[in-house]
Amino acid sequence: MNFFGIMAQPLGVILKLLYGVIGNYGITLIILTLIVKLCLYPAYKRQIMSMAGMGDLQPKMTELQKKYGADREKMSMEMEKLYKEENIHPMAGCLPMAIQMFIIMGLFALLRNPLNYISSADTNMIFAIHEQFLWINDLSQPDPWILPILSGVATFAATYMSQAMGAGTLPGGSQAQGKAMNMIMKYGFPIMIIWLAKTYAAGLATYWFISQFIQIFYNIRFAQLRNKLKEEQEEKKRKRRKPVRAGQGVKR
Repeated sequence: MNFFGIMAQPLGVILKLLYGVIGNYGITLIILTLIVKLCLYPAYKRQIMSMAGMGDLQPKMTELQKKYGADREKMSMEMEKLYKEENIHPMAGCLPMAIQMFIIMGLFALLRNPLNYISSADTNMIFAIHEQFLWINDLSQPDPWILPILSGVATFAATYMSQAMGAGTLPGGSQAQGKAMNMIMKYGFPIMIIWLAKTYAAGLATYWFISQFIQIFYNIRFAQLRNKLKEEQEEKKRKRRKPVRAGQGVKR
């Protein structure tokens, strides 16, 4: 068993239990995806909010890089000071991202080769992975176009929305590097997903499409939370800047 198989094994048990209740492999995959996304919501929220905060700091970080570019030690100290003032932790999104990747790759391993993690004696599941779902004749075989295109479009939309919140900013990276990476993620990643979805089992592509479709609504919610947080921060700054006049409010 490989590293990601450690996570694929319990997910395989959940997949089997869900199928035993639902009796339809396609719907089972959708329900499993919903469960995984709901469990990962706190991690997604922390990651996106942290990276969006880094995006808001990018102009100030660029100014510091221009001002102290020749003095790396001084620039590092000023960066740390900026993070402290703005209550931003540059690495706060790393642990949630690592947890997500561990679970997602485990799910990837499971849906790519489900029989590796489900007992071969379970004939119901052996037949289940070959079931028809909607226009897909066999969920164990690749879907040539419709599902890959849907997966690519959903990935593009989710990535675009994340970047619009500033979640595509690289901590400490230059503006040019950030723009280049954003372009790759915005256009290159969805194209790669289309190619992969045409190659792998339709069951795996179904998971990815549903996952990214849900992510679009997550991003809408995160954008609302981010705007609310920015409004609260601006209100606090306005209160701190508001001058206090001597004798204000005293009537003669």
